[in-house]
Parts: sequence; C-alpha cells; structure tokens
Amino acid sequence: MLTRDHVSTADASFIPARTSQLDVAGELLALLNDTTTEPRPDTQLEALTLAVAADLPVLLWGEPGIGKTAALTQLAAALDLPLTTVIASVHEPSDFSGLPVVGDDPAEQGVPMAPPDWAVRLVRAGRGLLFLDELSTAPPAVQAALLRLVLERRIGALQLPSEVRIVAAANPRSSAADGWELSPPLANRFVHLQWTHDHEVVVRGLGGTWPRATLPRLDPERLPEAVAFARRAVCELLAARPGLVHRLPSNETRRGGAWPSPRSWEMALRLIAFATAADSTRDTLSLLVRGTVGDGPGLELLAALDRMDLPHPETLLADPAGAVLPERGDLRQAVLDGVVAAVRNRPDKSRWDAAWALLVRAMETGAPDLVVVPATTLATLRRQDWDVPATIERLAGAVALSRRADDAAARSAAAAKAVR
Repeated sequence: MLTRDHVSTADASFIPARTSQLDVAGELLALLNDTTTEPRPDTQLEALTLAVAADLPVLLWGEPGIGKTAALTQLAAALDLPLTTVIASVHEPSDFSGLPVVGDDPAEQGVPMAPPDWAVRLVRAGRGLLFLDELSTAPPAVQAALLRLVLERRIGALQLPSEVRIVAAANPRSSAADGWELSPPLANRFVHLQWTHDHEVVVRGLGGTWPRATLPRLDPERLPEAVAFARRAVCELLAARPGLVHRLPSNETRRGGAWPSPRSWEMALRLIAFATAADSTRDTLSLLVRGTVGDGPGLELLAALDRMDLPHPETLLADPAGAVLPERGDLRQAVLDGVVAAVRNRPDKSRWDAAWALLVRAMETGAPDLVVVPATTLATLRRQDWDVPATIERLAGAVALSRRADDAAARSAAAAKAVR
C-alpha cells in the first residue's frame, strides 16, 4: 500500500489540500456578519441622520454595550462615507492641535503644526465620518485640544473638507472607565442624543435585519419656508424670554450636557429648519431641540412651535362657523383662551357674539369641558346693553354638567381625605 511519502511530486497536485480550521471559522464569521437592513421607523436614528445632514457635531450618550459604535458603523456604510475612528482618551493634546515641526528657518517661516495621519487621510478622501469614541474618558487637556476640531474642523494647519461629518460617543461618568465630565465649552458644541436600546430592534437585528440609516429627504420647495419658520420660532421665544439666551448650569454634570447659549440656539434654529424641510416627526424634533439647548428651554421652544401653528384669534372671530380648531386638547384650550383675550382687548357686540358661536362649535367638535373656563370668562365681558345670544343656551347644559362633575370630584376627594 502506498503511503503519502511514496506519492511523487507530480501526483501531489491531485490530493485536495486540507482546509484550515481558521478558514472554516472565517466562513462562519462571514455568515454571522452577513446582515441586511430594512426601512423602519426609528426616532433615534432619524434624529442622528438629521443632525448629520445639518452638519452639526453629534454626541451619543449611552451605557456601554448598547450599540453606539455599531450604529455609527452602519450609518457610515449606509451613507457611503469612509469611517475614521479616533479614541480620544489614548491621544495627546498635540494629536488634535497639531505636532510642531521645525523647518529650515523657523524665524522666517514659523513652526508649522503638522496634523496626524488620520486627518490627512480624511483630507485626501475629501469626505468621511469622523467618529470620536470614548469622549468622556478624555482628560481635560485633550478636551481643550478638541475644541477647534469640533467647531472649526481644523487640526493644526489642516482644514478638514466640508463633507466630513463629526459624531462622538460617550458613556456617563458613572459607567465610564476613568471618566471625566465634559467641559462646558466642548459640551456646548454638540447636539446631545441619549442613545438607548429598543428591544424589538435588537431582536430583529440579531436575527439579521437592522434598521436602515438614510439621510432625510428635504423638499426643495419648502426650504425658504423652513428657514423663515425656524427663525421666527427661535426669535419670538428669545424675545419673550431673554433669560434663555444664555444660561450656564450651576451643576457640573449638567454643564457637560446640553444647555442654552447663542451657539446652541443657532444649532437649534438649523435643526428646526432641516426638520421642517424634511417633514420630520415631532418626537424626532423633540430629541434634537432638547439635545441642543436642554430639556427646559427645549420644551418651551416646542410649545412655542405648537402655538405658531394655531389659527389667529381674529381669523376665527371673522368666520366662527367655518373655523377649524386643533384636535389636541391643550392646543384647543389655548386657541379658545386666545379668542376670549382678543374680545377682552377690543370688546364689541359682534365680536362677543362670534366668540359664543365659536365656543358652540368647539363643544360640538371636541370635549365639552374645554369650553367651561372660556365661557365663564366670556360671560363676564357682557355689557348691559348687549342682548344674550341664543347660542348660550346650547352651552348652558355642558357648563352646568361640567361644574357638577367638578363639584362631585371635589367632594369625593374630600371624603377620601377624611377617611385617611
């Protein structure tokens, strides 16, 4: 019997090569990495792509292991942008401000600041996604060096191309290895997004299908309208609330997050314009606005945006029969209160009658209890020579019923309190 040693060199080519176990492992890894994407509503991802489209630096906050890095990798692949990952905490300040290089005649030519290799690669590519990972582990000196990179896109003497986008990720200090709070100047340069995991997204993703990241579709015809709307919203709010223009938090942790300043209000204005042109959802806009100027000012801005869409009181008084009132109860209440205030500011019998007709329409098309307070206030505006309109009788039943319900609720609460 011939053994392998007896096989001639010429015959060796007919023996199949033994497959390496590492090759088999590689095939298995390839199958595991073979995933696909699908269009799927995802508020977090929509907010991220909108901020990236608006060319604003984004900072993703989240606990370790929830997929921040994976989301950025998938985003870069979906947008066909080369991904450059830089771990800020393992770099020196000079890696971001530039390394001094002494030339032939520094007295005449100065000392240029040479950029790192990854910055040069980004410039050569002309576009890309710069991912600053583990930002909360970067010491204060490195954070200071990052200021110019994040705001001006400049590293030493090198200017990054306009098509380079910057996204960072950070863990809260409590869960970061040797974590630091972000310095207020650096924090105020980012749109802060709280990144959390969605159970259904994770389960479907582990099954091989992840949400698809796509840039928002901006309507070219809405661009001027979107800019005007955003400017009006921010300017009207700050004109009425000047204390919100700049408010540095006193708490160190909050200083490392979103807070209002002229810079962050400008970012909020840009995001409102982009969200309006893209017809983004309110939840997406809420994430972006609150992640730019903070929760309190952000919620005030969202409320101001809601009021901007409300019909003008004079328009409603001119045609109460054809009035279209908001569906949401809080917005409808605001409209009715505005109508009553308009009558109070310029009392007139015809305007008073029109307001009653509008209250009747509100009762017929929505919750009757919303007309109780406006009707009570409107009744106090009657002058002696004004006849009571017949429409009031249609409201009397709803007002009386609402009052009886309020009285019953008050008695029930008092009784329960007495028992305790």
